[in-house]
Amino acid sequence: MSRRLRSGLSAVLIVLSCLLVPLGVLSAWAAYGLADTGRYVATMAPLADDPDVRDAVADTVGDGIVRRIGHELDAGVLRGTVAPFVHDAARSFTRTEAFRTAWNEGNRAAHDAVLRALRDGRGERGRPVTVDLAPVTAQIKARLTEDRVPLAGRIPVEHTEVDLLPAQQLGRLQKGFHALEVAGFWLPVAAVVFALAGLALAVRRRRALTATALGTALGGALLALAVAVGRSVTLADLPAEVSQPAAGAVYDALTATLRTTSWLLVALGLTAAALTWLTRRRRPLRLVRRRRTPEPPTTPPHNQQPPPRVQV
Repeated sequence: MSRRLRSGLSAVLIVLSCLLVPLGVLSAWAAYGLADTGRYVATMAPLADDPDVRDAVADTVGDGIVRRIGHELDAGVLRGTVAPFVHDAARSFTRTEAFRTAWNEGNRAAHDAVLRALRDGRGERGRPVTVDLAPVTAQIKARLTEDRVPLAGRIPVEHTEVDLLPAQQLGRLQKGFHALEVAGFWLPVAAVVFALAGLALAVRRRRALTATALGTALGGALLALAVAVGRSVTLADLPAEVSQPAAGAVYDALTATLRTTSWLLVALGLTAAALTWLTRRRRPLRLVRRRRTPEPPTTPPHNQQPPPRVQV
Protein backbone atom coordinates (compact mmCIF):
# COMPACT_ATOMS: atom_id res chain seq x y z
CA MET A 1 0.00 0.00 0.00
CA SER A 2 1.41 3.38 -0.99
CA ARG A 3 2.10 6.10 1.54
CA ARG A 4 -0.49 8.41 -0.02
CA LEU A 5 -3.21 5.75 0.19
CA ARG A 6 -2.32 4.96 3.79
CA SER A 7 -2.48 8.63 4.72
CA GLY A 8 -5.87 9.05 3.03
CA LEU A 9 -7.40 6.01 4.71
CA SER A 10 -5.98 7.07 8.05
CA ALA A 11 -7.49 10.54 7.74
CA VAL A 12 -10.92 9.14 6.81
CA LEU A 13 -10.93 6.72 9.74
CA ILE A 14 -9.85 9.39 12.21
CA VAL A 15 -12.55 11.79 10.99
CA LEU A 16 -15.19 9.07 11.32
CA SER A 17 -13.98 8.28 14.82
CA CYS A 18 -14.19 11.91 15.89
CA LEU A 19 -17.70 12.21 14.45
CA LEU A 20 -18.87 9.08 16.24
CA VAL A 21 -17.53 10.15 19.64
CA PRO A 22 -20.36 12.62 20.54
CA LEU A 23 -23.00 10.42 18.90
CA GLY A 24 -21.73 7.36 20.78
CA VAL A 25 -21.69 9.17 24.12
CA LEU A 26 -25.22 10.51 23.54
CA SER A 27 -26.65 7.14 22.52
CA ALA A 28 -24.90 5.30 25.37
CA TRP A 29 -26.21 7.85 27.87
CA ALA A 30 -29.76 7.44 26.60
CA ALA A 31 -29.63 3.65 26.31
CA TYR A 32 -27.82 2.82 29.56
CA GLY A 33 -28.33 5.90 31.72
CA LEU A 34 -31.94 6.90 31.17
CA ALA A 35 -33.10 3.32 30.55
CA ASP A 36 -31.91 2.06 33.92
CA THR A 37 -34.66 2.44 36.53
CA GLY A 38 -32.32 2.46 39.52
CA ARG A 39 -30.09 5.16 38.04
CA TYR A 40 -33.10 7.19 36.96
CA VAL A 41 -34.63 7.13 40.45
CA ALA A 42 -31.26 7.96 42.03
CA THR A 43 -30.87 10.89 39.62
CA MET A 44 -34.35 12.26 40.31
CA ALA A 45 -34.26 11.71 44.09
CA PRO A 46 -32.38 14.98 44.96
CA LEU A 47 -35.05 16.98 43.12
CA ALA A 48 -37.47 16.25 45.97
CA ASP A 49 -35.57 18.97 47.90
CA ASP A 50 -35.48 21.44 45.00
CA PRO A 51 -37.72 24.46 45.79
CA ASP A 52 -38.91 24.92 42.21
CA VAL A 53 -39.85 21.26 41.85
CA ARG A 54 -41.65 21.21 45.21
CA ASP A 55 -43.62 24.35 44.37
CA ALA A 56 -44.58 22.94 40.97
CA VAL A 57 -45.77 19.66 42.50
CA ALA A 58 -47.67 21.47 45.26
CA ASP A 59 -49.41 23.79 42.80
CA THR A 60 -50.33 20.94 40.45
CA VAL A 61 -51.71 18.67 43.18
CA GLY A 62 -53.41 21.54 44.99
CA ASP A 63 -55.14 22.80 41.86
CA GLY A 64 -56.31 19.28 41.09
CA ILE A 65 -57.86 18.86 44.55
CA VAL A 66 -59.53 22.26 44.38
CA ARG A 67 -61.06 21.40 41.00
CA ARG A 68 -62.48 18.14 42.37
CA ILE A 69 -64.26 19.77 45.30
CA GLY A 70 -65.24 22.88 43.35
CA HIS A 71 -68.64 21.55 42.35
CA GLU A 72 -69.67 21.28 46.04
CA LEU A 73 -68.86 24.88 46.96
CA ASP A 74 -69.50 28.29 45.50
CA ALA A 75 -66.62 30.28 44.08
CA GLY A 76 -66.33 32.66 47.04
CA VAL A 77 -66.02 29.98 49.69
CA LEU A 78 -63.65 27.98 47.52
CA ARG A 79 -61.28 30.87 46.94
CA GLY A 80 -61.47 32.35 50.42
CA THR A 81 -61.54 29.33 52.73
CA VAL A 82 -60.70 25.99 51.23
CA ALA A 83 -58.22 26.78 48.44
CA PRO A 84 -55.59 28.47 50.67
CA PHE A 85 -55.68 25.56 53.13
CA VAL A 86 -55.34 23.04 50.32
CA HIS A 87 -52.35 24.77 48.76
CA ASP A 88 -50.68 25.31 52.14
CA ALA A 89 -51.18 21.64 52.98
CA ALA A 90 -49.74 20.62 49.62
CA ARG A 91 -46.66 22.82 50.16
CA SER A 92 -46.27 21.52 53.69
CA PHE A 93 -46.52 17.95 52.43
CA THR A 94 -43.69 18.49 49.92
CA ARG A 95 -41.34 19.22 52.85
CA THR A 96 -41.90 15.89 54.58
CA GLU A 97 -40.17 12.55 54.35
CA ALA A 98 -43.44 11.09 53.11
CA PHE A 99 -43.23 13.27 50.03
CA ARG A 100 -39.70 12.10 49.30
CA THR A 101 -40.89 8.52 49.52
CA ALA A 102 -43.87 9.25 47.29
CA TRP A 103 -41.61 11.13 44.85
CA ASN A 104 -39.21 8.21 44.51
CA GLU A 105 -41.97 5.64 44.21
CA GLY A 106 -43.82 7.76 41.68
CA ASN A 107 -40.70 8.15 39.54
CA ARG A 108 -40.01 4.42 39.81
CA ALA A 109 -43.56 3.53 38.79
CA ALA A 110 -43.53 5.98 35.88
CA HIS A 111 -40.14 4.78 34.64
CA ASP A 112 -41.16 1.13 34.89
CA ALA A 113 -44.36 1.83 32.97
CA VAL A 114 -42.50 3.63 30.19
CA LEU A 115 -39.83 0.92 29.89
CA ARG A 116 -42.41 -1.87 29.75
CA ALA A 117 -44.24 -0.05 26.99
CA LEU A 118 -41.06 0.62 25.00
CA ARG A 119 -39.47 -2.80 25.38
CA ASP A 120 -42.56 -5.00 25.19
CA GLY A 121 -43.96 -4.75 21.68
CA ARG A 122 -46.73 -7.14 22.60
CA GLY A 123 -48.47 -4.69 24.93
CA GLU A 124 -51.95 -3.34 24.43
CA ARG A 125 -52.22 -1.20 21.34
CA GLY A 126 -54.17 2.02 21.30
CA ARG A 127 -53.71 2.78 25.03
CA PRO A 128 -51.39 5.47 26.40
CA VAL A 129 -48.84 4.88 29.14
CA THR A 130 -50.10 6.47 32.38
CA VAL A 131 -49.17 6.86 36.05
CA ASP A 132 -51.63 7.13 38.95
CA LEU A 133 -51.46 10.12 41.35
CA ALA A 134 -54.04 8.82 43.82
CA PRO A 135 -51.47 7.99 46.57
CA VAL A 136 -50.29 11.61 46.71
CA THR A 137 -53.86 12.91 46.92
CA ALA A 138 -54.65 10.44 49.71
CA GLN A 139 -51.73 11.64 51.84
CA ILE A 140 -52.68 15.30 51.38
CA LYS A 141 -56.27 14.49 52.32
CA ALA A 142 -55.07 12.79 55.49
CA ARG A 143 -52.98 15.84 56.43
CA LEU A 144 -55.92 18.20 55.83
CA THR A 145 -58.17 15.98 57.92
CA GLU A 146 -55.68 16.04 60.82
CA ASP A 147 -55.61 19.84 60.62
CA ARG A 148 -59.45 19.89 60.68
CA VAL A 149 -59.75 21.82 57.44
CA PRO A 150 -63.43 22.20 56.45
CA LEU A 151 -64.66 19.67 53.88
CA ALA A 152 -61.31 17.87 53.89
CA GLY A 153 -63.11 14.56 54.34
CA ARG A 154 -65.05 15.18 51.11
CA ILE A 155 -61.95 15.33 48.94
CA PRO A 156 -62.34 12.43 46.50
CA VAL A 157 -59.34 10.16 46.23
CA GLU A 158 -59.75 9.12 42.64
CA HIS A 159 -57.34 7.24 40.43
CA THR A 160 -56.03 10.15 38.43
CA GLU A 161 -53.99 8.84 35.51
CA VAL A 162 -51.46 11.15 33.92
CA ASP A 163 -50.39 10.32 30.38
CA LEU A 164 -46.67 9.66 29.99
CA LEU A 165 -46.59 8.36 26.42
CA PRO A 166 -49.37 9.06 23.91
CA ALA A 167 -50.92 6.01 22.29
CA GLN A 168 -50.53 7.26 18.72
CA GLN A 169 -46.75 7.63 19.09
CA LEU A 170 -46.07 4.43 21.02
CA GLY A 171 -45.20 2.26 18.00
CA ARG A 172 -42.73 4.78 16.61
CA LEU A 173 -41.15 5.29 20.02
CA GLN A 174 -40.69 1.52 20.43
CA LYS A 175 -38.76 1.30 17.16
CA GLY A 176 -36.63 4.30 18.07
CA PHE A 177 -35.86 2.88 21.50
CA HIS A 178 -34.73 -0.47 20.06
CA ALA A 179 -32.48 1.34 17.58
CA LEU A 180 -31.10 3.44 20.41
CA GLU A 181 -30.22 0.37 22.47
CA VAL A 182 -28.25 -1.05 19.54
CA ALA A 183 -26.52 2.26 18.80
CA GLY A 184 -25.65 2.77 22.46
CA PHE A 185 -23.32 -0.22 22.30
CA TRP A 186 -21.97 -0.22 18.74
CA LEU A 187 -21.32 3.49 18.19
CA PRO A 188 -18.72 3.81 20.99
CA VAL A 189 -17.11 0.54 19.88
CA ALA A 190 -16.95 1.75 16.28
CA ALA A 191 -15.40 5.06 17.38
CA VAL A 192 -12.60 3.26 19.23
CA VAL A 193 -11.98 0.78 16.37
CA PHE A 194 -11.83 3.53 13.75
CA ALA A 195 -9.40 5.55 15.87
CA LEU A 196 -7.05 2.61 16.41
CA ALA A 197 -7.20 1.64 12.73
CA GLY A 198 -6.49 5.22 11.66
CA LEU A 199 -3.47 5.45 13.96
CA ALA A 200 -2.18 2.09 12.76
CA LEU A 201 -2.38 3.11 9.08
CA ALA A 202 -0.94 6.60 9.61
CA VAL A 203 2.43 7.33 8.04
CA ARG A 204 3.12 10.05 10.61
CA ARG A 205 1.56 8.61 13.73
CA ARG A 206 2.48 11.48 16.00
CA ARG A 207 0.60 13.91 13.78
CA ALA A 208 -2.33 11.46 13.51
CA LEU A 209 -2.46 11.12 17.29
CA THR A 210 -2.57 14.88 17.67
CA ALA A 211 -5.40 15.13 15.15
CA THR A 212 -7.35 12.38 16.92
CA ALA A 213 -6.95 14.09 20.28
CA LEU A 214 -8.05 17.48 18.93
CA GLY A 215 -10.99 15.88 17.13
CA THR A 216 -12.08 14.18 20.36
CA ALA A 217 -11.91 17.49 22.21
CA LEU A 218 -13.95 19.15 19.46
CA GLY A 219 -16.54 16.37 19.65
CA GLY A 220 -16.86 16.87 23.41
CA ALA A 221 -17.30 20.63 22.94
CA LEU A 222 -20.01 20.07 20.32
CA LEU A 223 -21.77 17.66 22.67
CA ALA A 224 -21.75 20.23 25.48
CA LEU A 225 -23.12 22.83 23.06
CA ALA A 226 -25.87 20.43 21.95
CA VAL A 227 -26.90 19.85 25.58
CA ALA A 228 -27.13 23.61 26.18
CA VAL A 229 -29.11 24.20 22.99
CA GLY A 230 -31.38 21.27 23.81
CA ARG A 231 -32.17 22.83 27.18
CA SER A 232 -33.23 26.10 25.58
CA VAL A 233 -35.36 24.37 22.97
CA THR A 234 -37.00 22.07 25.53
CA LEU A 235 -37.96 24.90 27.86
CA ALA A 236 -39.20 27.05 24.99
CA ASP A 237 -41.59 24.33 23.79
CA LEU A 238 -43.22 23.74 27.18
CA PRO A 239 -46.90 24.63 27.69
CA ALA A 240 -47.69 27.76 29.64
CA GLU A 241 -48.99 25.85 32.67
CA VAL A 242 -45.70 23.95 33.14
CA SER A 243 -43.17 25.54 35.50
CA GLN A 244 -40.03 26.34 33.53
CA PRO A 245 -37.72 26.50 36.60
CA ALA A 246 -38.89 23.04 37.67
CA ALA A 247 -38.51 21.67 34.14
CA GLY A 248 -35.05 23.20 33.93
CA ALA A 249 -34.05 21.52 37.20
CA VAL A 250 -35.26 18.16 35.89
CA TYR A 251 -33.39 18.65 32.59
CA ASP A 252 -30.18 19.60 34.39
CA ALA A 253 -30.42 16.55 36.67
CA LEU A 254 -30.97 14.16 33.77
CA THR A 255 -28.14 15.59 31.65
CA ALA A 256 -25.58 16.03 34.46
CA THR A 257 -23.70 12.88 33.46
CA LEU A 258 -23.78 13.90 29.80
CA ARG A 259 -22.33 17.33 30.55
CA THR A 260 -19.61 15.86 32.73
CA THR A 261 -18.65 13.36 30.03
CA SER A 262 -18.52 16.05 27.35
CA TRP A 263 -16.14 18.26 29.34
CA LEU A 264 -14.08 15.20 30.24
CA LEU A 265 -13.64 14.49 26.53
CA VAL A 266 -12.52 18.08 26.00
CA ALA A 267 -9.98 17.87 28.81
CA LEU A 268 -8.61 14.49 27.76
CA GLY A 269 -8.35 15.48 24.11
CA LEU A 270 -6.54 18.75 24.81
CA THR A 271 -4.22 17.08 27.32
CA ALA A 272 -3.28 14.32 24.89
CA ALA A 273 -2.67 16.85 22.10
CA ALA A 274 -0.52 19.02 24.36
CA LEU A 275 1.57 16.08 25.55
CA THR A 276 2.11 14.91 21.98
CA TRP A 277 3.19 18.39 20.92
CA LEU A 278 5.55 18.80 23.88
CA THR A 279 7.27 15.47 23.32
CA ARG A 280 7.66 16.34 19.65
CA ARG A 281 9.29 19.68 20.49
CA ARG A 282 11.72 18.28 23.06
CA ARG A 283 13.21 15.69 20.71
CA PRO A 284 14.61 18.18 18.11
CA LEU A 285 16.03 20.31 20.93
CA ARG A 286 17.98 17.33 22.24
CA LEU A 287 19.35 16.63 18.75
CA VAL A 288 20.42 20.24 18.34
CA ARG A 289 22.20 20.23 21.70
CA ARG A 290 24.03 17.06 20.82
CA ARG A 291 25.19 18.53 17.52
CA ARG A 292 26.43 21.72 19.20
CA THR A 293 28.52 19.85 21.79
CA PRO A 294 32.27 20.39 20.88
CA GLU A 295 34.23 17.30 20.06
CA PRO A 296 37.56 16.65 21.86
CA PRO A 297 40.62 17.97 19.97
CA THR A 298 42.47 15.49 17.84
CA THR A 299 45.67 17.56 17.43
CA PRO A 300 48.09 18.23 20.27
CA PRO A 301 48.24 21.71 21.80
CA HIS A 302 50.76 24.24 20.42
CA ASN A 303 52.88 24.25 23.55
CA GLN A 304 53.25 20.49 23.61
CA GLN A 305 56.39 19.13 21.90
CA PRO A 306 56.02 16.24 19.52
CA PRO A 307 57.60 13.01 20.64
CA PRO A 308 61.26 12.56 19.56
CA ARG A 309 61.99 10.49 16.54
CA VAL A 310 64.04 7.38 16.94
CA GLN A 311 66.70 6.93 14.33
CA VAL A 312 67.85 3.47 13.48
